[in-house]
Amino acid sequence: MQVKDIEIPENKVLIDLDINEITLDNGKIVTDPIGSFASSFVITAQVLLAEKEYIRKLTGIFKKAGVEIDGIIPVTLAERNLILDKNELFDNVMLLDIGAENTDIGVFEGNVFKYTNTITLGGNNITHDIAVVLGIEESEAEKLKRQYGLALKSFIDNDNEIMLNTCADESRKKVIKSSELIEIMEARIEEIFSIINKDITNQGLKSKINNVILTGQGITNINKSDVAGKIVLNIPVKISTGRAVVIVKPEYRTSYALIRYIASRPFTKSVSSKIDTNSKENLWKKVISRVKEFFYS
Repeated sequence: MQVKDIEIPENKVLIDLDINEITLDNGKIVTDPIGSFASSFVITAQVLLAEKEYIRKLTGIFKKAGVEIDGIIPVTLAERNLILDKNELFDNVMLLDIGAENTDIGVFEGNVFKYTNTITLGGNNITHDIAVVLGIEESEAEKLKRQYGLALKSFIDNDNEIMLNTCADESRKKVIKSSELIEIMEARIEEIFSIINKDITNQGLKSKINNVILTGQGITNINKSDVAGKIVLNIPVKISTGRAVVIVKPEYRTSYALIRYIASRPFTKSVSSKIDTNSKENLWKKVISRVKEFFYS
């Protein structure tokens, strides 16, 4: 078995091999080689890398807890087949999973997984901003976010009065306009999208993205969040309408997607994708090992 050499940065480590297609010696292209006959084949695959120092810290944390990491899967890669609809699966899209604590970015060119990153901002930051600015408890801030969730102040129909019940002052009660609340949410949502915009621009990916798909409980329950994203990113943005939206509750979608992704891999029954940060080991020995797993496990 031969593999073309590529240069891997010293600060990176192999975490997975994502096989796109396999071309048999008769020219037939397959995604699952099981049951096929061939004397030779060509595999088109992506080598997924991660920051070596991040992986070292992550494995160290789990080791102290008595847990061994057997493999690492980018969340957006696992979610792709469930979050995107049939047309989006073949498009150049950016999948944004905005959760409570983090925002996961995944950029795809058709079947090719181009880029992933995680930003440590999410829905809880919006809640915290409301609590701090208005001087109320987080529980009330979360309730107000859900009740009046709107990403853009310009879309307010009625600027209603809101009675705050957990203010820190002596009266414990205060009246504000709904526009004041929404202005707080708008500022943080704009910041999240601005950081995403800067990231994909710096990576040289923005011009290649045709559509952005939003998912995650951190933002999809806030009305007009897709419009806010479009304004900042200057790319069409829509809330996910993929299969997972219908069949899986929001709080379980990430776990469900990860399990489905692992179960779909040919080597699931004997997973051996150990994370090794030893730079002295030949990278391609690892790659060839993964390919063998694909066929023989």
